[in-house]
Amino acid sequence: MGKGRFEAFSDGVLAIIITIMVLELKVPHGDTLAALAQQWPVFLSYVISFIYVGIYWNNHHHLLHATSTVTGGMLWANLNLLFWLSLFPFTTGWMGENHFAPMPSAVYGVARARPRLEGQAVAAAVRGRHRGVVLRAGPRAGNLPGRGVDLAGAGPADREGVGA
Repeated sequence: MGKGRFEAFSDGVLAIIITIMVLELKVPHGDTLAALAQQWPVFLSYVISFIYVGIYWNNHHHLLHATSTVTGGMLWANLNLLFWLSLFPFTTGWMGENHFAPMPSAVYGVARARPRLEGQAVAAAVRGRHRGVVLRAGPRAGNLPGRGVDLAGAGPADREGVGA
Protein backbone atom coordinates (compact mmCIF):
# COMPACT_ATOMS: atom_id res chain seq x y z
CA MET A 1 0.00 0.00 0.00
CA GLY A 2 1.21 3.49 -0.74
CA LYS A 3 1.37 5.97 2.08
CA GLY A 4 -1.36 8.20 0.61
CA ARG A 5 -4.29 6.18 2.00
CA PHE A 6 -2.45 5.67 5.30
CA GLU A 7 -1.85 9.38 5.70
CA ALA A 8 -5.35 10.36 4.54
CA PHE A 9 -7.02 7.97 6.99
CA SER A 10 -4.90 9.24 9.88
CA ASP A 11 -5.52 12.87 8.94
CA GLY A 12 -9.25 12.19 8.76
CA VAL A 13 -9.38 10.53 12.16
CA LEU A 14 -7.40 13.36 13.75
CA ALA A 15 -9.67 15.95 12.11
CA ILE A 16 -12.73 14.15 13.46
CA ILE A 17 -11.19 14.03 16.95
CA ILE A 18 -10.67 17.80 16.91
CA THR A 19 -14.17 18.34 15.50
CA ILE A 20 -15.77 16.25 18.24
CA MET A 21 -13.81 18.14 20.90
CA VAL A 22 -14.89 21.55 19.60
CA LEU A 23 -18.51 20.43 19.30
CA GLU A 24 -18.42 19.56 23.00
CA LEU A 25 -17.88 23.25 23.80
CA LYS A 26 -21.24 24.64 24.87
CA VAL A 27 -22.39 28.21 24.42
CA PRO A 28 -22.65 29.93 27.82
CA HIS A 29 -26.12 30.66 29.17
CA GLY A 30 -26.11 34.41 29.49
CA ASP A 31 -24.46 37.37 27.83
CA THR A 32 -22.01 38.36 30.53
CA LEU A 33 -18.33 37.68 31.06
CA ALA A 34 -19.30 35.88 34.25
CA ALA A 35 -21.36 33.39 32.20
CA LEU A 36 -18.39 32.91 29.88
CA ALA A 37 -15.98 32.51 32.80
CA GLN A 38 -18.00 29.56 34.09
CA GLN A 39 -16.87 27.67 30.99
CA TRP A 40 -13.11 28.12 31.64
CA PRO A 41 -12.38 24.49 32.73
CA VAL A 42 -14.04 23.06 29.63
CA PHE A 43 -12.31 25.54 27.35
CA LEU A 44 -8.91 25.05 28.99
CA SER A 45 -9.15 21.27 28.71
CA TYR A 46 -10.08 21.70 25.02
CA VAL A 47 -7.07 23.95 24.39
CA ILE A 48 -4.70 21.49 26.06
CA SER A 49 -6.07 18.55 24.08
CA PHE A 50 -6.11 20.50 20.81
CA ILE A 51 -2.41 21.27 21.26
CA TYR A 52 -1.60 17.62 21.94
CA VAL A 53 -3.58 16.36 18.96
CA GLY A 54 -1.87 19.01 16.82
CA ILE A 55 1.54 17.81 17.99
CA TYR A 56 0.67 14.22 17.11
CA TRP A 57 -0.62 15.27 13.69
CA ASN A 58 2.52 17.33 12.99
CA ASN A 59 4.90 14.59 14.08
CA HIS A 60 2.92 11.96 12.19
CA HIS A 61 3.14 14.10 9.06
CA HIS A 62 6.92 14.43 9.37
CA LEU A 63 7.36 10.74 10.15
CA LEU A 64 5.56 9.71 6.98
CA HIS A 65 8.02 11.71 4.88
CA ALA A 66 10.54 9.00 5.78
CA THR A 67 8.71 6.20 3.98
CA SER A 68 7.10 5.60 0.62
CA THR A 69 5.31 2.35 1.42
CA VAL A 70 3.33 1.07 4.36
CA THR A 71 3.59 -2.34 6.00
CA GLY A 72 0.97 -4.29 7.90
CA GLY A 73 2.85 -3.62 11.13
CA MET A 74 2.75 0.11 10.46
CA LEU A 75 -1.01 -0.08 9.83
CA TRP A 76 -1.74 -1.92 13.08
CA ALA A 77 0.58 0.27 15.15
CA ASN A 78 -1.03 3.37 13.67
CA LEU A 79 -4.55 2.08 14.28
CA ASN A 80 -3.64 1.48 17.92
CA LEU A 81 -2.27 5.05 18.15
CA LEU A 82 -5.47 6.44 16.62
CA PHE A 83 -7.60 4.43 19.07
CA TRP A 84 -5.89 6.04 22.05
CA LEU A 85 -6.09 9.48 20.47
CA SER A 86 -9.80 8.93 19.80
CA LEU A 87 -10.36 8.83 23.57
CA PHE A 88 -9.26 12.47 23.84
CA PRO A 89 -12.75 13.96 23.26
CA PHE A 90 -14.29 11.83 26.01
CA THR A 91 -11.54 12.32 28.57
CA THR A 92 -11.17 16.01 27.69
CA GLY A 93 -14.88 16.62 28.19
CA TRP A 94 -15.05 14.63 31.40
CA MET A 95 -12.08 16.44 32.91
CA GLY A 96 -13.34 19.89 31.89
CA GLU A 97 -16.93 19.32 33.00
CA ASN A 98 -15.71 18.20 36.40
CA HIS A 99 -13.31 21.12 36.87
CA PHE A 100 -10.14 19.01 36.79
CA ALA A 101 -11.32 16.68 39.61
CA PRO A 102 -8.78 13.97 40.51
CA MET A 103 -10.41 10.91 38.87
CA PRO A 104 -11.29 12.52 35.51
CA SER A 105 -7.83 14.13 35.46
CA ALA A 106 -6.16 10.78 36.16
CA VAL A 107 -8.12 9.09 33.38
CA TYR A 108 -7.19 11.98 31.06
CA GLY A 109 -3.54 11.47 32.07
CA VAL A 110 -3.69 7.80 31.09
CA ALA A 111 -5.41 8.66 27.81
CA ARG A 112 -2.71 11.30 27.27
CA ALA A 113 0.18 8.94 28.11
CA ARG A 114 -0.85 5.94 26.01
CA PRO A 115 -0.53 7.69 22.63
CA ARG A 116 3.08 8.44 23.51
CA LEU A 117 3.78 4.71 23.83
CA GLU A 118 1.78 3.87 20.74
CA GLY A 119 3.49 6.64 18.78
CA GLN A 120 6.79 5.02 19.61
CA ALA A 121 5.42 1.74 18.21
CA VAL A 122 4.51 3.47 14.93
CA ALA A 123 7.96 5.03 14.76
CA ALA A 124 9.56 1.63 15.47
CA ALA A 125 7.52 0.09 12.66
CA VAL A 126 8.76 2.78 10.27
CA ARG A 127 12.33 2.29 11.50
CA GLY A 128 11.95 -1.45 10.96
CA ARG A 129 10.97 -0.75 7.36
CA HIS A 130 14.11 1.35 6.92
CA ARG A 131 16.78 -0.52 8.88
CA GLY A 132 20.04 1.38 9.21
CA VAL A 133 18.52 4.67 8.11
CA VAL A 134 18.37 7.58 10.54
CA LEU A 135 15.03 9.30 10.03
CA ARG A 136 15.14 13.05 10.54
CA ALA A 137 12.60 15.77 10.07
CA GLY A 138 15.20 18.42 9.34
CA PRO A 139 15.34 22.08 10.24
CA ARG A 140 11.93 22.95 8.79
CA ALA A 141 10.30 20.79 11.45
CA GLY A 142 11.86 22.94 14.14
CA ASN A 143 14.18 20.21 15.37
CA LEU A 144 17.77 20.76 16.30
CA PRO A 145 20.28 19.45 13.74
CA GLY A 146 20.87 15.75 14.23
CA ARG A 147 17.72 15.26 16.29
CA GLY A 148 14.91 13.00 15.13
CA VAL A 149 11.17 13.48 15.21
CA ASP A 150 9.44 12.05 18.27
CA LEU A 151 6.02 10.93 17.08
CA ALA A 152 5.05 10.48 20.69
CA GLY A 153 4.31 14.15 21.06
CA ALA A 154 7.18 15.53 23.10
CA GLY A 155 9.11 17.23 20.30
CA PRO A 156 12.58 16.24 19.16
CA ALA A 157 13.67 12.75 20.11
CA ASP A 158 16.30 12.23 22.77
CA ARG A 159 18.53 10.21 20.47
CA GLU A 160 19.10 9.93 16.74
CA GLY A 161 16.14 8.47 14.87
CA VAL A 162 12.40 8.73 15.01
CA GLY A 163 10.92 8.39 18.46
CA ALA A 164 14.11 6.84 19.78
